[in-house]
Amino acid sequence: MRTKIIFAVAVIGILLGLVTAYIHGREKKALPPAYTPASNPYGKGIYANGIVESYQTSGENINIYPEVTGTVVSIPVSEGEHVLKGATLLVMDDSVQRALALQQKAQAESAKAVLEELKAQPRKENLDVARAQVDYASANVKNAEDQLDKQKKSFELNPKSVSKYSLDNAENALSVAKANLEVAQKQYELTKAGAWSYDIRNQENQYEALSKSYEASNALLGKYTLKAPVDGVVLSVNATPGSYISAQGTYDSYTRGFNPVIVLGTDHPYLSVRSYIDEILINRLPDPKDIKATMFIRGTSISVPLEFVRIQPYVSPKVQLSDQRTERVDVRVLPIIFKFEKPKEVTMYPGQLVDVYIEEPQAVDNK
Repeated sequence: MRTKIIFAVAVIGILLGLVTAYIHGREKKALPPAYTPASNPYGKGIYANGIVESYQTSGENINIYPEVTGTVVSIPVSEGEHVLKGATLLVMDDSVQRALALQQKAQAESAKAVLEELKAQPRKENLDVARAQVDYASANVKNAEDQLDKQKKSFELNPKSVSKYSLDNAENALSVAKANLEVAQKQYELTKAGAWSYDIRNQENQYEALSKSYEASNALLGKYTLKAPVDGVVLSVNATPGSYISAQGTYDSYTRGFNPVIVLGTDHPYLSVRSYIDEILINRLPDPKDIKATMFIRGTSISVPLEFVRIQPYVSPKVQLSDQRTERVDVRVLPIIFKFEKPKEVTMYPGQLVDVYIEEPQAVDNK
């Protein structure tokens, strides 16, 4: 009985194994693609990845970085907003720099006041005082001369009436009075001449240096407000009031990298496509004047003809388009920029990834 049970269990196990092998061995039907992939529209074409950008005659989107560091106070614009050249995009805390600029302005104004004072010399009141001192010294000389004359006449009439000592004192007093008069006259001439040219020149240099310092501080003060360099559209704002930004931009806690504070795009009816051609395919590119290309919008069956703009003549390391970080890889690519008119049947934005096909010259020759 026990042998029959073991045999039955073994048969059931074998049957289960066969059924399981059959089920897992069947070929599963592949799931349909999320969207129809782009197909080469040319007889022979070069495939490339592309990224949509705002239309620029050179460069990429307009990345705005501050020239100073600080805390964001306000952001008066929002993403998608159209702005004019000179419009305020972001304001940073400038309290410390503003105080420094005001201090240097006051110092420059003080130096200017001293310079004007030097140039206005001699002051009338000082000149009057110096003139009065000359008159006073002249009167003292006259008085000393009179005293000496009296002493001499008395001595001539009666030598015993005036001692030799008194006569010497009168002569000394006259000499001192004349010396004082000479000093007073020189002091008057010095006052009348005004400020020394070297003092004026030195003060002019100080005023100019302080004025330049104020201009530099005031110019730096303006850097705390970011303004639109051109008319355009705000594509991205990567800061928020209260956050700290630097000349490197804003720190992204997710990617642990730095991003531009604000990204602007041009308000143009055209968009650009920057496509990256693998370096091994560069030799297959046609002459720039003969380049024909087509762009496929991912997720749709829409294709858009592209107009060649320029080749960026520098082969660079391949870029990971998903987060715009350069990888250390062996593949290098050549950027080619196209433009196209914004399609009406589908919405497109800068930063969108597309598929690009470029017709090879062999296909052109066969036509």
